[in-house]
Amino acid sequence: MSSLLNIVKQGFGLGAVAVSGGVHPPDHKHESTTQAVGQLPLPHQLTLPLRQHVGNLPKVLVKVGDYVLKGQLLAEAEGNISAAIHAPSSGTITSIEDALIPHPSGLPDRCITIALDGKDEWIAHAPIDWRKLETEQDKSKLLEGLRSSGIVGLGGAAFPTQVKLRTNAKSSVDTLVLNAAECEPYITCDDMLMRERADQILKGLEIAQHLLGAKQCLIGIEDNKPEAAEAMRHACANSLLSKLVPLKVVVVPTQYPSGDARQLIRLLTGIEVPADKRSTDVGLQCFNVATVLALHRYFDFGEPSISRIVTITGNVQKPANYEVLFGTSVADLVQAGGGALADTDGYIMGGPMMGFNLPSVSVPITKASNCVIASAPNLFPSAPPAMPCIRCARCADVCPVSLQPQELYWFAKSSNLEKARDYNLFDCIECGCCTYACPSNIPLVQYYRFAKSEIIAQDRAKEAADLARERNEFRLMRIDREKQERAEKHAQKAAGAKAEAAKTEATSATEAPEDEAMAAKKAAIAAAIERAKAQKAAAAPQNVVDAIPSVQAEIAEIDARREAAKQSVTDAIATNEAQEEK
Repeated sequence: MSSLLNIVKQGFGLGAVAVSGGVHPPDHKHESTTQAVGQLPLPHQLTLPLRQHVGNLPKVLVKVGDYVLKGQLLAEAEGNISAAIHAPSSGTITSIEDALIPHPSGLPDRCITIALDGKDEWIAHAPIDWRKLETEQDKSKLLEGLRSSGIVGLGGAAFPTQVKLRTNAKSSVDTLVLNAAECEPYITCDDMLMRERADQILKGLEIAQHLLGAKQCLIGIEDNKPEAAEAMRHACANSLLSKLVPLKVVVVPTQYPSGDARQLIRLLTGIEVPADKRSTDVGLQCFNVATVLALHRYFDFGEPSISRIVTITGNVQKPANYEVLFGTSVADLVQAGGGALADTDGYIMGGPMMGFNLPSVSVPITKASNCVIASAPNLFPSAPPAMPCIRCARCADVCPVSLQPQELYWFAKSSNLEKARDYNLFDCIECGCCTYACPSNIPLVQYYRFAKSEIIAQDRAKEAADLARERNEFRLMRIDREKQERAEKHAQKAAGAKAEAAKTEATSATEAPEDEAMAAKKAAIAAAIERAKAQKAAAAPQNVVDAIPSVQAEIAEIDARREAAKQSVTDAIATNEAQEEK
């Protein structure tokens, strides 16, 4: 990392490094920076989408009818890359169901709706001591707590912040970059944040530097924000961080898209992060100014992420910036801006270069919402019909990542997806510079997005097919194994039966004399029984059928006495057995 440090140290003296590519659209920033950041009043209800960040959806912990306090955890982070959702104010959960969200698809998604009680009552919260990190276990516990804070990248990417603060031996961070460029037109929330809360931003930057162990910090600001740059310089001079590590505000040329993390890193240090690596792989990490401010609010006050600064601008009466609770309706923000003008024909979330049209003005503000623009025909006229490509190469001249947009356009249009992949389609950051510069008005970025989605779908289908093939191969192997096991069992069973038969034959041979004696004994018993029957038959009275009645009566009396005697003997035997049992 020594070469990296040398390059960055040179940057401290030389200023920003010139880079090629990019465009200079009208910035329209002055309109929303004429007044201080306002505080939006409490709305009647808040609608909180679960999908406000990159990664897994959080797990809902509440149910309809629950009363919640401000800052209470409503949904906990699920998995390594996820973010928690908290109640921005106190009230009652009225629904947990699909509702319209700010998304390019215009589709509904799962949301938690809270009817506010107007009390804005906080849960118990307290500062968190972040300075004592004696062991890696201490840091792990601190980051696990940060995981429940709900803080994500507030520059628009919405990537969970606790993931970016993890380091290891392979990805140690030498330089911490604070992204204050805010290059896209119309958006001024970071500009106003730096003007008014520079000291708080530096406190959050100090926390990030401490957790990462960075050896120096760079703050990149475009030269169209002189007030913000001056405020940050003043804050740096009075910051404890400047006494711990080298800290410098670097003013970069106003050029879109210098606010992209990789572009800003290249501007500040001259280092180009490879497309297949993260910035931490080359010793750099980048945070947005609003994100580090959220770190300060969490660690120094115990407040989770429940609000952000949002710009309302465009075709409204009073463009301005407001601190807005997550879940607040866009309509409430527009109303705070004095209401939309009569010719307003829609609303854009984000900037005009990378933003998207909102499906409704009733959708809520989320963690990724940095700006709402009321559009009108005079501000954003309808795009003229696309004409054939004239191969002027202007798109290639303005591409900030040095691609060949016209070639990618032809490959995407002809569905030659593998060729588009070979031409590094996935290096495209979809900044829109090529579309902006195209004289034929071709919506190039839309073609790239289509090609990316098709390639991703094909890759997923291939993965599914490979998985199915592997499962089938495993199934066939399992069937063969079971057949072999059954054959072995049958063989063992047959061998056992054969041995048992041999044993039985041997036993029969040894027991034959005993069987003959038993047969002789049984025959003797049978002969004795036959002799007894014969004797009984001989003792029976003969020729009594024709006897006179008196003789028959005498014979019957004799038979009765015999039977009585037999019965008395039987009774005596039963009595003796009963007594013996007792």
